[in-house]
Amino acid sequence: MAEKLGLTDAELADHPTMFAADALKGQVVLVSGGAGGIGRAIAWLFARLGAHVAVVGRDQGKLDALVAEVSGRGLKASAHTTDIREPDAVNALFDTVWATQGRLDILVNSAGGQFPQAAIDFSVKGWNTVINTNLNGTWYMMQAAAQRWRDRKHPGSIVNIVVVTTHGLYGIAHSVAARSGVIGLSRAVAVEWAPLNIRVNCVAPGAIETEGWNVYTPEARAAYPRSNPMMRAGSPWDIAEASVYLVGPSAKFVTGETLTVDGGGQLWGETWTTGKPAYFGG
Repeated sequence: MAEKLGLTDAELADHPTMFAADALKGQVVLVSGGAGGIGRAIAWLFARLGAHVAVVGRDQGKLDALVAEVSGRGLKASAHTTDIREPDAVNALFDTVWATQGRLDILVNSAGGQFPQAAIDFSVKGWNTVINTNLNGTWYMMQAAAQRWRDRKHPGSIVNIVVVTTHGLYGIAHSVAARSGVIGLSRAVAVEWAPLNIRVNCVAPGAIETEGWNVYTPEARAAYPRSNPMMRAGSPWDIAEASVYLVGPSAKFVTGETLTVDGGGQLWGETWTTGKPAYFGG
């Protein structure tokens, strides 16, 4: 049986935050991967701060359940089933959000996924699946948002959830490749889109405890808290609050940056998602 990890909806609904309850009042936020561990925390926090949150994913049941929980607290949310790997579906999604909400202010790209495997054994299908979701899907969402902001002369802010690419993160080389692409892409378009009043930033989580950890072995998971000098795992809430900082007035002069939230892990050592080989002292 999979280990219970992450935060429950009840915990997310009541988790303390430093942000004012109306910090995002009147804003419309689209969160891809909204039913996942990090995306779910982001959706809850943004809704609690007064935004209407449009959560996006491929599992209608999970999305509907999240929206029911959020709405049950008197907050605003809607569910949208979309495969972000399909450009036509992405464009239809953005048209729907604009038609129903009349605006879009913020895009948070939290959708993604990978599986632990030695890079030498990746299949073509496995490689392409991760690249298509984590890089291509993120780009389709970014471009669709930016085009509509440009055409409507509406300011916008994008936050892309990536991974820490500056130190050893072994066993998910396909995701490192895709997320490195997103970071480079974000830096490039942050300059191109600055005249459009569109800011683009990234958040790079380290060892954040979510249900996604269940794809890794118990041995690998046990080592994650030791992958940073704080000697503990982070929470999805840490990523949610970092995202709010980047999209809000608090970061109005910040664009093209990657905010690393990893307990100092990138300064510390290595992370093995497949278990550390004996050759390296594992």
